[in-house]
This record gives sequence, C-alpha cells and structure tokens, in this order.
Amino acid sequence: MSVTDTRSARVDALCGDLSSIRAPRGIELNARQWSTEAPLRMLLNNLDPEVAEKPEELVVYGGSGRAARSHEALRAIVATLLELGPDDTLLVQSGKPVGVFTTHENAPRVLIANSLLVPKWATWDEFRRLEAEGLTMFGQMTAGSWIYIGTQGILQGTYQTFAAAGETHFGSPDLSGRTILTAGLGGMGGAQPLAGTMAGAAILCVEVDPHRIERRLETRYLDEATDSLDDALARIRAAASERRALSVGLLANAADVVPELASRGEHFDFVTDQTAAHDPLTGYVPQGMSLDEAAALRVSDPDEYLRRARVSIVCHVEGMLEYVRRGAYVFDYGNNLRGEARDGGVAEAFSYPGFVPAYIRPLFCRGIGPFRWAVLSGDPADISTIDAMLRELFPDDPLLQRWLELAPERVAFQGLPARICWLGYGDRAKAGLAMNELVRSGAVKAPVVIGRDHLDSGSVASPYRETEAMRDGSDAIADWPILNALLNVAAGATWVSVHHGGGVGIGNSIHAGMVVVADGTDAAAERLARVLTTDPGTGVMRHFDAGYPEAIDAAEHGGLRFPSAPRDA
Repeated sequence: MSVTDTRSARVDALCGDLSSIRAPRGIELNARQWSTEAPLRMLLNNLDPEVAEKPEELVVYGGSGRAARSHEALRAIVATLLELGPDDTLLVQSGKPVGVFTTHENAPRVLIANSLLVPKWATWDEFRRLEAEGLTMFGQMTAGSWIYIGTQGILQGTYQTFAAAGETHFGSPDLSGRTILTAGLGGMGGAQPLAGTMAGAAILCVEVDPHRIERRLETRYLDEATDSLDDALARIRAAASERRALSVGLLANAADVVPELASRGEHFDFVTDQTAAHDPLTGYVPQGMSLDEAAALRVSDPDEYLRRARVSIVCHVEGMLEYVRRGAYVFDYGNNLRGEARDGGVAEAFSYPGFVPAYIRPLFCRGIGPFRWAVLSGDPADISTIDAMLRELFPDDPLLQRWLELAPERVAFQGLPARICWLGYGDRAKAGLAMNELVRSGAVKAPVVIGRDHLDSGSVASPYRETEAMRDGSDAIADWPILNALLNVAAGATWVSVHHGGGVGIGNSIHAGMVVVADGTDAAAERLARVLTTDPGTGVMRHFDAGYPEAIDAAEHGGLRFPSAPRDA
C-alpha cells in the first residue's frame, strides 16, 4: 500500500463516516506529538454523536454551528493534523484548512478564523450567500474552535446565573420553592433544567422538538416530560410547594405557551429563554408548524420562513414583557431574542436586561468565567482525580465546592470525559499547573486539554450579551477580543480562534477562543503559566479600562500592570 493510500485509510478510520465519529482514547498517538493529537481528538470529539446535534451535517450546536465546512474539509484538516510537525502551524479559514507554515515549538499548532466578514457586509443575507457558495461557515463559539464538551459546557454558567439571580433578588442562591419558566433544550438551552434543579428550583422548560426532550431525559439533564400544559403546571406547582427541585420539559412552542401562561396570570419567579433565536432560520420554529413543515418551508421559501419566525418571536417576547409588568424577574440569556423582536416591531423589547449586566458582570470584572478541560485518556477516573485536586486547591469557594459535590453525580459525560468550573485570574493558572503535575506524576493517565467558552471575561464584544450596557458605553468596541487572541498566541496557546456571530448571530459579536495542553512537561508548565494568566488577565484589563471598581481591585490585588488609568466611575 502506498503512503497516500495508508494516509487515506487512517483518515477514513477517523472520520470517514460522519454518523459514527469518535475521538481516539488512551496514550497511543495518532499524530506526531500531543500538541497536534489534542486538536485532532477535540475536533473529532465535537462530531461524536453523543456531542453533536447533527454530526452528519457537521453541525455541533446552536442551529448551524459547525466544526468544519464540509466533509472534504474535515478530511483535509484531519490528514494535516496527523502529519503536522512540532514547529508547524496550520491555518483554518472558516472550517477549511488553507495553509501550513513553519513557526516554532512555542507557537500555536492551529490558528482558526470563522465567519469573519467586513462590517458593512456582516449581515445574515450576505453570510448565507457566501455559505451557499461554499466560501464560509458559521463556527458558533466552541463548535468551530473544537472545544465544545456537550451541554455541560454551559451548565455551570447557567447554574451560576440562577444562583446569582437568587442572591440578587431573594438574598440567597438557594432557589428552593422558586419557579423558573424558560424555553429551548438544544445544545445550550439543554443545560437549563439541570442547572435549575441544582440550584433547588422547579423549572418548566418549553421545547418544540421531541428529540431534544428525549435527549435531555436520556442524559439526565431533564427529570420529566409531558405534552400537556396543565399537567406540566401541576407538576411544577406541586414541586415548588414542597420546596422540591424538579425540571419538566413541555413539548410545545414557546411562542404559544409563554403568552398563554402570562394571560392566565400564572406566576413564575424568573422568566428567560434559550431558544436558538440568534439564527431564526435554523433555530426558531414558527407557530402552527410541525418540524417537518418547518423544514420544508425553510428550504422552499426562506424569506417566508423568516417572516413567520419573527412574528412568533414577537408573540414570545410580548409574553415575556407581560411578565415584566407583572413583577417577575425576566432576563435575556444572550440569544438575541430581544433583537429579533425589536426588528419585528416590539419597541419595548429591551426593557428587560441581559443576564451578564444583571448578574454576571461582577464575576467578569475579576476575570472569573467558564474554564473547562477534557481528559484525552477517555477515562472518567481522570476527571475524578482532577475534581479531588480542585476541592483541595480551592476550599474557600463555596459555589465551586457545591458544584464539585453535585457534578460527579448529576452530570453525564458526552464524548470525552470533561468538566467545567468558573475560575478567575490567578486561580486558572494555579489549576492548570496542578493538572500538569497530575499528568507528570501519572495520576492522570494522558494529557489534559484546557480551554474555555468564548463567553468569557475578556474574549468577546457582544452588545446584546457579554458587553451589554458597559459602564463606559464601549459595548461594541471589538478591539478587546482581538487583543485577547493576539496575546494568547504570543503566550503560546496550543490553538487560538477568532469568530464572528456566535451566540447572538451574524453582525452582533466578535469573540476569541484559546486552548492549551497540559502534557506533564516543563515546557507545558511554562505555557500554562503564561496563557492561563494572560487570558483571564485581559478580562480584568477590559473591565478595568471601563472603570469597574471590582476590576480595579482585582488588578491591584493581582499585581496587573495597566499603563492607562481606568475611566472615572
């Protein structure tokens, strides 16, 4: 067999059949070194049927968020990663490999740009035209940067948000006896039922797709399901009256259910939403349509589909606004539902806040955000070992301790075993170095991939989400995520990405991601110390510059050097 035939056979074995991709496990290398084996495994893990929503279409989550532009591009990426040298860097342009250059061993092995359009042309219409021509793809956030870990990836962040909402409005993060109304059980929204019950709430989750409800039941993110609104309400009311945590999935369209519940005067303490409304063509089903009917219209007349979707979004948001008027605590969960409703004529769409300015920004000011890792061994015992280490390393973080107590019992792994926790400046570097030592000692059997969501302290400009209502008015300034990516390249991250539109849609965000590998070596320790300091440090910097007192304190206590004074409070 020729070298070409052998290489093709290896690629076929790894990604030839899109319906059955699974990342390699164990300590045997497929690539030439761990710094290229890691992105290879994480790319394939994104497309594992346990992880991806539609692996046969390369869609990982978020409506149309892909890991690669086409099957041919995926095969080319995999083939390149198998042969990439320790001083090579692969360039990936919107899911297609376009170049390999000799750099040096401390440079990233992969650099990724997804969906970036010149601002004047940054519209869904132009993006979809280019996508249809095979020139780009939507990378979402962690889909196109190969660090998605399934619904767990947003689970702790959702838990943190619910707990912070309880603390803000009721003086306690314990939501026992409280009720939540929400919608969407996709790759991101599917975290809501488990996050709500972990916080103690009774949570009603509306979802139009029965497959998504079934998947959340199978993975234990959702407790129960029904197709009867009255039945769902009865279960939620009974649980809340008994201060019993419960999640109920209701098979229905949120655009029907939310206004109906509001008109009935049904009380909920919190109302939010995580449908994929940022991409209404693929992520939001209009009222009065079955999934098959919606799929057919989406292809035959996308403009009519979008018109109907927007009419439904208007109904959905008007129901949420009625809850605002009734005194419920309503917040947007960053899917641009409000933006779509405003475009549909709802002038008051932004009269309720996004979750970041309402609850999360004080954490971002201290560089705290969603820090995640996956064990390349594939052995869940390695996650348990890291969990135990973190419990010892951060004894004074009560939310983290509660999370590490609940997660092993409640969270089902999807694909490679992985974990997430919210850590900030200083603590991320401490945790990463400790993981490296576990790999060095053999307590963890193979290297660990360490990354984060793009939804983080200093890595995103998104005026409808992470940077909504900045105190200095700098919501739309996108220099910050670019500086974050550039600095992570300079610090030696294993791969770095810059994306457009993830979470809130084309035209509405620029964001960056980074991943760094802990392989137990001294060189890895040096890279980890740099990257896991610079990355959250840019979050403190961004909020310091905007004049947030919490960020000013964090910079002072962390010894960060910022040449310019912060804006006046």
